[in-house]
Amino acid sequence: MNPHHHSLFIGGQWVTPASEERITVLDASTEDVLGSVPNGSEKDMDAAVAAARAAFDDPDGWAAWEPARRADALHRLAEALERRAEAITRIVSAQNGMTISLSEQVEGALPTVLLRYYADLIRDDTGEEVRDGMLGAPVHVRREPLGVVAAIVPWNAPQLLSATKYAPGLAAGCTFVLKPSPETVLDAVLFAEAVEEAGLPPGVVNVVPAGREVGAYLVSHPGVDKVAFTGSTGAGRQIGAACGTLLRPVTLELGGKSAAVILDDVDLGSAIAEPFFQATLLANGQACFASTRVLAPRSRYDEVVDAVSSLVGGLTVGSPLDPTTQIGPMATARQRDRVEGFISQGRAEGARLVVGGSRPDFEKGFYVTPTVFADVDNAQVIAREEIFGPVLSVIAYTDEDDAVRIANDSEYGLGGSVWTDDDERGMRVARRMQTGTVGLNHYTVDPAAPFGGIKASGLGREFGPEALRNYQQIKSIYR
Repeated sequence: MNPHHHSLFIGGQWVTPASEERITVLDASTEDVLGSVPNGSEKDMDAAVAAARAAFDDPDGWAAWEPARRADALHRLAEALERRAEAITRIVSAQNGMTISLSEQVEGALPTVLLRYYADLIRDDTGEEVRDGMLGAPVHVRREPLGVVAAIVPWNAPQLLSATKYAPGLAAGCTFVLKPSPETVLDAVLFAEAVEEAGLPPGVVNVVPAGREVGAYLVSHPGVDKVAFTGSTGAGRQIGAACGTLLRPVTLELGGKSAAVILDDVDLGSAIAEPFFQATLLANGQACFASTRVLAPRSRYDEVVDAVSSLVGGLTVGSPLDPTTQIGPMATARQRDRVEGFISQGRAEGARLVVGGSRPDFEKGFYVTPTVFADVDNAQVIAREEIFGPVLSVIAYTDEDDAVRIANDSEYGLGGSVWTDDDERGMRVARRMQTGTVGLNHYTVDPAAPFGGIKASGLGREFGPEALRNYQQIKSIYR
């Protein structure tokens, strides 16, 4: 792939953009220029929405295809993405700092898993159910595709978070305008090439990189029928407000400040280290579900602080393209500065810095040393706000009820984890946590189960059969 791309993928073709403005992407670890793409304008969005609308409204088009035919096309797209998996994983890691070992799983493999999952889910689905009506006649209940979807995705896992939208949406029969984040646009070019190779009808998927203002224009575009967004809670509120005014369906997967509840019976030995790392600091802490509030029993508080600090202090920080690296850089200089601002605020509020709190001794790159604060009160800013970086806060609790109270004392409710040697006790605590997802002695999102949040963490669910319903509307036919 030429690192400097000059066309947009609209209507099944590579077209000249309406403006000469460009988006330039830097390597998160070297700060060198990786490449550039056109910066989409409102005119480009108009063209993309028009192409998606034409593809959806075509009486013989994508929405009208038999489910098995759409399923075959999704399998072809999965195969085309697989052929680009290595290139995608490397360019994502270079752009946002995700370690290559994680990118291979999340960005290279999971999108194809989701495509095949939803393809197989719809293959034999008629989309219609006949019920016995209460008035003596049958009722037909149909699930039909919603229409044109505006999919707006962030930079932290761009390919996976795109797939969580287009895989179920395409399976349902919808068409898409995908707007990738300006920080990760080069992988979106590879995705568009895969769509072209897979032979999806023109206009079914359109890819237009752009900034926030053009994204807002897309959200309120009169040709859009549904919005699917992953990103910050602040942006999600604005999108939700716009969609509410328009009475437009919207799915919002937003931020989190999840709790890792360590119960007093847990064995803090080495066996817990890797799953705990995955639950708390996955993707350099740039994961919305990360359990960055570590709740420790007062009876074992110092022991927990020592164990967590030892784990975090021993992590390998380095180039995201090195397979041995565990923590890479932040995605941008702006994100690094934001994380460092929270670290300074934690110190100012009186939290005790145990590990990290600075930059590693590298000449370049947007790095922050993994950081642990102890003696944190749940009312402090570092325990309330989503930092989106490798910063953990260890908070003391007195008993199980107090642990649940602290875990639930948050405006967010996306992820969480419970750590115990007693599965039944762990399940009891997990059931009491006010959050959309909980892991027991680990945290790994399962594509077959619904994922999403409550409170300020969003609306709706992705993954599982539930995600398919996000892209369908219900029609009743009374016989």
